[in-house]
Amino acid sequence: MPRVKSAGLNGLAEYFREQLLEESSSHPDEETRWYLGNLLERFSRNDALFSYQDGDLGIRPLALLYGDAQQCVHERERCLLLRQLGDQALFLGALFPEHYARKGIQRDYFIGMGGGAYDYLAGHARELRHVFAELADSFAQIIELVARICRRYRQYSASEIMALYQRWRQTGNPALANQLQAMGVALEISAERLH
Repeated sequence: MPRVKSAGLNGLAEYFREQLLEESSSHPDEETRWYLGNLLERFSRNDALFSYQDGDLGIRPLALLYGDAQQCVHERERCLLLRQLGDQALFLGALFPEHYARKGIQRDYFIGMGGGAYDYLAGHARELRHVFAELADSFAQIIELVARICRRYRQYSASEIMALYQRWRQTGNPALANQLQAMGVALEISAERLH
C-alpha cells in the first residue's frame, strides 16, 4: 500500500479521500468519498474486518451476513447487517479478487451482494440514503476505483463481465444494468423489465 504522509487514523481516511478524488474520472459525490475514506481506514484495522466465531478469528462469509439480515425482525438491525455486507463486499472485492477467484468466487458475486445491500439501504436506511444509492448504482466502478487507489487495479475479464450480464438477465436488477452500461455493455431493456 502507498505511503501515507500524515500519521493517525484521520490522516489515513483523508489520504483515501484525496486518492479517490485524484483517481476518479467521474468523481463520486463528496459524501460518498467521505464514506469510502472512512470505510477504507476502518478496514485497515483487523478488529473491524475480522471477528471471532466458534473460537476462530475470520471473516464472516457474505452469504451468511445476507442470511442474518434476512432473518432480522427489526429494520434497524437489518440495515446494520446489510451495511456491513455492502462494506465487506466492496473491500474484499476490490483488494482480494485473486484470493476469492481461486476459490471460484468471481467479482460478479461481490457486485451482486454489495450492490444489492446498498440498494436496499438506499431505500430503507435512516441516513446516507443518497450515498448508498450512488454506491449501489456504480458498485462495479467503485470496486475498480478502490482497487486502483490501493494499487491492486485490474480490468474485468470477459468471463467476469459475462457472469455479471447473466446475473442481470436472471434478476433484472437495475443496479447491475447501470454497472454494465457504465462498463460499455449495451443492453436491450424490454418494456416488461421496466415495470
